[in-house]
Amino acid sequence: MREVTGAESVQAMVHCIGSMSFLMAMLAGLQGVRSAVCSQLAFFPDSPPLNRVKAGLDLGSFLTILGVETMTTSFDARNWKDKLADAVLKLNPKAQRCTSPVCRRIQLIYGEVYKHDQLNDATHKAMHEMFGVANLTTFNHIARMIRAGKIVDKNGKDVYLPNIGRLAIPITLIHGAENGLFVPQGTEKTFKLLCEKNHPRFYTRIVFPKYAHMDCFIGKNASRDIYPTVMLELEKYN
Repeated sequence: MREVTGAESVQAMVHCIGSMSFLMAMLAGLQGVRSAVCSQLAFFPDSPPLNRVKAGLDLGSFLTILGVETMTTSFDARNWKDKLADAVLKLNPKAQRCTSPVCRRIQLIYGEVYKHDQLNDATHKAMHEMFGVANLTTFNHIARMIRAGKIVDKNGKDVYLPNIGRLAIPITLIHGAENGLFVPQGTEKTFKLLCEKNHPRFYTRIVFPKYAHMDCFIGKNASRDIYPTVMLELEKYN
């Protein structure tokens, strides 16, 4: 982008795995970023117990051995395999709170990534459009980092955090207080480590009550509750 526009620097608004990937890129030597807002995930992918169990079992690697390369939350009511899988997912008490088979698949693959009461009906019905096909290579890397408790490369090597000095730029960490995918303690630990290793003046951390993960951006009131704060943090370094 900078090569096209000629801009000396850019700002970044990054979310979830995109946030973690951005920070890993910065730690690996990416330059030209003057400030960033990082949402929900940073150095430490702290997850709820069920996600830690799934990562510990290394289910992604098992599926890779079986020849499975991708996962999707799509549901085809004409496909008997999809109908059978959904019948099994309905046995989960949490999945019974919603009538959407797509939501049940999202719950299985990712966990609780949004609070239903934060979504309006139109967004809920369009949820199938927001989750594309995910490759297992990415899932396996994320699982490895959950097991390691921090960002590591695909082989499990600690190649990023030793370069934390490269993140001496203004960074705002934001998190939903009720995030059921990556819990708030992850960005809290990241914030403390950044302040300790660099300087507290660079960093801010903001937690939004009553919000989870994706609903910080697609929630029915996110434009009122979240977006102005994000814009304010970016405009500080415009």
